[in-house]
Amino acid sequence: MMDWHLIGLSFITVFLSELGDKSQLAAIALSGRSQAPRAVFFGTAGALLLTSLLGALAGGAVAEFLPTRLLKIIAAVGFAILAIRLLFFGDGESEAES
Repeated sequence: MMDWHLIGLSFITVFLSELGDKSQLAAIALSGRSQAPRAVFFGTAGALLLTSLLGALAGGAVAEFLPTRLLKIIAAVGFAILAIRLLFFGDGESEAES
């Protein structure tokens, strides 16, 4: 039986986190230079599907060995570290890329 709540939550989480990230900007750049935006769509969609599949499989494998609460703590700490990096060190990276 499908867990529609989990499907919706996963969709919203990934959709919001992918808006405006580097992969979306790369897709915009590729489709802008290309005469085949449909091919760019299928290539980028396939890549996102594959990385999501790998993440889900890895998460399922790790969940066999670690308790769910510990996995949530690890994920929260990881996101907090990324947020702090972006808040305090993000400006230097964008200037270096320019």
